[in-house]
Amino acid sequence: MPHFEIFVADVDAGKSYYAGLFGWEFSAMPGAEEFEYFLAEGREVGMDKGCTVGLTRRPDVAHPAGSAVRGGTMTFEVEECDATYAWALANGGAEALPPQDYPGVGRCAYVEDGQGNIVGMISPTKGDE
Repeated sequence: MPHFEIFVADVDAGKSYYAGLFGWEFSAMPGAEEFEYFLAEGREVGMDKGCTVGLTRRPDVAHPAGSAVRGGTMTFEVEECDATYAWALANGGAEALPPQDYPGVGRCAYVEDGQGNIVGMISPTKGDE
């Protein structure tokens, strides 16, 4: 996945949410300032990491919370699935799929970010577990 975009109604809230969830830092993309387009940098995303992330204002109305998945989902590796999931819910996110173990894969959960996007997190199985 070389690039994906996250569309939000409130750009500042979106940046804050994903900064807290994954530790990303955002900077305005040169030449796209008028569109409120920001690029993320973090442990697994950024210009030198093979996957870039853009965050920008949603061009339309978001689907209501709790409705069916309305686009691609993004899943990122996290240190501790349960702790990251709890942070997400405490900071404006909503449950999409609570943490569950998947044998041979890891512990995975999905949350809605409060702006109509669903994002996943996974703590991969380590070693012979």
